[in-house]
Amino acid sequence: MQVIFLMIGVSVLIALGFLAAFFWSVKNGQFEDIYSPSIRILYDDNNKQEPVKENELKEIEKSKSDKYEPSNRKI
Repeated sequence: MQVIFLMIGVSVLIALGFLAAFFWSVKNGQFEDIYSPSIRILYDDNNKQEPVKENELKEIEKSKSDKYEPSNRKI
């Protein structure tokens, strides 16, 4: 019977760990852009180029997301 109290305590600690990880990821912007990762798979990465700086990458992703907005699609 004493084991159940230990298991409840351990499970609460694990749940608090996952909750802390969730809040950390939200605070660091892991869920801000949910659209561009879904269309990133549509582009080929065949041309290997020099690494793009972070500012340039944001501009490229923004231009791609602007280009493929659902309102611009033709059915």
